[in-house]
Amino acid sequence: MAMNSTPGGEVERLRNDVKLPIDTPRDKGEGHAQAEGVTNVAGGKRGKKSDERMRQFKTFLWNPEKKEFMGRTSKSWSLILLFYVCLYSLLAGMFSLCIYGMLSTLSPYTPTYRDRVNNPGMMIRPYLGGVSIRFKPTVEATWSQYVQNLQDFLAPYNDSIQAMKNIPCSPGEYFMQDGDESEERLACQFNRATLKNCSGIEDPTFGYSIGKPCILLKMNKIIGYLPGLGTTPYVTCEILKVESNATFHFYPENGAFDLMYYPYYGKLTHVNYSTPLVAVQYENMESHLKVNIQCKIHGPGIKNDIFQDKYSGRVSFNLNIDE
Repeated sequence: MAMNSTPGGEVERLRNDVKLPIDTPRDKGEGHAQAEGVTNVAGGKRGKKSDERMRQFKTFLWNPEKKEFMGRTSKSWSLILLFYVCLYSLLAGMFSLCIYGMLSTLSPYTPTYRDRVNNPGMMIRPYLGGVSIRFKPTVEATWSQYVQNLQDFLAPYNDSIQAMKNIPCSPGEYFMQDGDESEERLACQFNRATLKNCSGIEDPTFGYSIGKPCILLKMNKIIGYLPGLGTTPYVTCEILKVESNATFHFYPENGAFDLMYYPYYGKLTHVNYSTPLVAVQYENMESHLKVNIQCKIHGPGIKNDIFQDKYSGRVSFNLNIDE
C-alpha cells in the first residue's frame, strides 16, 4: 500500500514545484499602467523643452536683466545704425558725384557723339500706326481719318503761322548761323501753299475723294546734318513687283528738299524749325490692287540701299484703292 502511494505523491509534489508563468488580468493592467507612465514622462519632457525654447526666444527679444533687444543694447544698436547711415551716405555721395561729373561733360544742345547717325531716315504722312493705306473714294468713312491726320500735321505749316514765327530765306544754300550753342536760332519759312494740290487748301480731301491720294514725305531731323554736300537732295518713287500705269506728281517741283532748311540746330535752340516736306500725288492708280511703293532720297553722301534698314534714306508703304 505504501509502495503504491509513493509514486502518486511524488508526481503531485513535482506538479506543485513546477509552476508555469501565466498572465493574469491583473498583471496585464499593471503593464499598461507602466507604459502610460513612460508616455506621460516623455510628453512632459517635450513640453518642458517647448517651454524652455519659448522662454529663450522671449529672452532673446528682450532681456530685462541686461536690457538687450535681440541681443544688443541700445548703445550697440545706435552705433551700428550710425555706421550704416554713414556708409550709405558716403555711397550716395560718391554716386551723385559720378553722375554730376558725367552730366557736366554733356551738352543739352548738341550730342557729343553723332557718328552712328550719319544717314537720314524717312517717314510718311498720313501715319496711323502703320504704313498701309487703304480706302474707297466714294465712301468718306474709309478715308476721313487719313485726311484728318494730314490736316493736323499741316496745321503748323499754315502761311499765317509761318509768317509770324519764321523768316524768308534764300533757296539753294545752307542757312548757317554762328553763335553760342545755347543761342536761339532762326528758322526758314516752309509755307503750306508750296505743296499746291497736296496742301489741303484747294482740295481739303487731299485727293482721297477722287482716287488721287497725296502722301507727304519727310526727312528725319539730324542735328548739324548737311544733306547733299552742297547739292539739293531730291526724292523719287517707284512701284515694286507689279506693272502699273500710275503717274507721280511731286510738290515742290522735282521733289526737292531745299538746302535753306539745313542745318538743324536742335529743339532747344531751333524752337520754330519747320521740317521741309515733299508731297507725292498718285494718279491712275489701279483699283483693287495692293501696290507696294518705295520712295528714296538721292544726293551725294546719302545712302538709300542699306539692306538692314529699310527706313534709312528710303521708305516703303502699301497703297490700296478700292472701287
